[in-house]
Amino acid sequence: MVDVSQHELVPEHTLLDGDTVEGVLEEYNIKKTDLPKIKRADPALRDLDADIEAGDVVKVTRDSRTTDRAVVYRLVVE
Repeated sequence: MVDVSQHELVPEHTLLDGDTVEGVLEEYNIKKTDLPKIKRADPALRDLDADIEAGDVVKVTRDSRTTDRAVVYRLVVE
């Protein structure tokens, strides 16, 4: 069986701590609820900490053709 989270097209997902989240929100002048959403059951989150909860923020780093790396943030929801 194929482990989807290990596929080369799945970008890197990193769980952010509270201080980092506050810095990101302040940098972009937004609220947590303004972030795009990702479901807690998303297969890409499977390799992160088992204690991911709704309300956590995940940093997604993917390859980009125009900029070497593109970074986006997602709010974890149920």
